[in-house]
Amino acid sequence: MKKALSILLMVVMMTSSVFATSSNKVVVSIGKDLNKEQREQMLDLFGVDENVNIVEVTNSEERKYLGNHVSSKLLGTRAISCSYVEELSSGSGIQAQVYNVTWVTKEMVTNALVTAGVKDAKVKVAAPFNVSGTAALTGIIKAFEDATGKNISEEEKEIANEEIAKTGELGQEIGKDEASQLIQSVKEQVVEKNAEKPEEIKQIVNDTSEQLNITLNKEQVQKIVELMEKISKLDLDLGEIKGQLKNITDKLGDLTKNNEEVKSILGRILDFVKGIFEGLFGSK
Repeated sequence: MKKALSILLMVVMMTSSVFATSSNKVVVSIGKDLNKEQREQMLDLFGVDENVNIVEVTNSEERKYLGNHVSSKLLGTRAISCSYVEELSSGSGIQAQVYNVTWVTKEMVTNALVTAGVKDAKVKVAAPFNVSGTAALTGIIKAFEDATGKNISEEEKEIANEEIAKTGELGQEIGKDEASQLIQSVKEQVVEKNAEKPEEIKQIVNDTSEQLNITLNKEQVQKIVELMEKISKLDLDLGEIKGQLKNITDKLGDLTKNNEEVKSILGRILDFVKGIFEGLFGSK
């Protein structure tokens, strides 16, 4: 009997240790302006309770990083967005999900987190009702720092928030998936080629948009160039970027494939029409 109790005690201690380790790696950020019911709703969605490590995010914190990049109307006056951050094992990459977020996508969030230096994390962004999601990055980064003990520099935070804001804005104009893929592809090439000069980056933007069959106006090109100039000054590694983005690469690859298929179909249609005209008028 004593032996059985000893074994049971050991199992309980081991189980407690496992849960403690797991909970230490999970941090939730909560918008400070949520009421009690909304707060409970978010915790339920994340599958945690009040015992989890919780950090609060204020609207002033959100404005600190986004005030210069998005309209005051889009930011609002309340902190609503919440996030769940779980540290994963090395090599897992960033795994993102979004709920009730209308302006930004999980791909935009993932891209911006990579720029900020966030690695190997499961991230969930949510709100009790539809929000833009632009301010979510502030809470995610705050939670990531708390979960991992790693500090993200102010420069990285600023640039990452600018990236998500500009990608979201571009997404409204050319499509969310297209904007995500364009920014990701341009960023990877800028890092790979160590491009820092505006003319070098502009060429990359123009070449990449052409390859993806995306039409940009001069203002859009200039905004991307300005963003990439800042990103080029960060200590980013191409292999690390691709490793962290591996969970969204397949989807973006499908988009590229679809664009190529559209171009191929249009080409075949034009060839067909050309053949008809040549048949009618070219052989007299």
